[in-house]
Amino acid sequence: MEINLFKLCSGLKVIGYFMILLVAAIISLSYYAVVVVTWGPELLSGGLHSFLAFFIIILFHFLLIMLLWSYFMVVFKDPGSVPNNWKPLTEEEVLEAGSSLTLSESIEPEAFTSTHSADGRERRPQVGYCSRCQNGKPPRCHHCSVCQRCVLKMDHHCVWVVNCVGARNYKFFLLFLLYTFLETTMDTFILLPNFINFFSEAKNHSTSPGNLAVIFLTFVLNLAFALSLLCFVVMHVSLLSSNTTTIEASEGSTQQ
Repeated sequence: MEINLFKLCSGLKVIGYFMILLVAAIISLSYYAVVVVTWGPELLSGGLHSFLAFFIIILFHFLLIMLLWSYFMVVFKDPGSVPNNWKPLTEEEVLEAGSSLTLSESIEPEAFTSTHSADGRERRPQVGYCSRCQNGKPPRCHHCSVCQRCVLKMDHHCVWVVNCVGARNYKFFLLFLLYTFLETTMDTFILLPNFINFFSEAKNHSTSPGNLAVIFLTFVLNLAFALSLLCFVVMHVSLLSSNTTTIEASEGSTQQ
């Protein structure tokens, strides 16, 4: 009995749906710890402390809204599909068509730009053929074994968004990384005093055990995500500056 590895890869989509639930759970936990338990009650204290609490809550909600907007854009936006029976146009056909080409008939301009390998040599895009899709394969296009389709300028398949990151949703993926990093970093700093006082409050029973557990868990999760996201933000900014995708960078390091 032969095992089809590509069908097993497509099963990773199921894991992705659990990841969406995990993202929702972490956001809900952070909201409860920051707004309901920690800074929401401070709005009634009055004075400068009340103004600080108001500013923190406004900034928290702004980053949260931008985070969710960019997240859902990555999840639901098509990363860039290849039209059926696609083939590259000749220079004469391009001149004749002019601006009459529709978006579905054209390919993202970034997909045809040349890149540079690690040794500094220019790497020209190549047109190929995908045997699994039975279709033409534009330059910088890769077949995703999870989505079972070719994606334009594919960066990677992200299990956190149950979608590929490609030419048409990469911008929103970068924004999602940035806003999530800012949100988790902010949560870490504003929960730090409560985390420091965790053991003394637990000993004196000044705060309910449930709220203490929520604050402790939220601080640890946000700190872990902030540190890991910092690495991802730096990596993708570096890739963006060199007009290189994660797959291309990986292929380049493998060929060395």
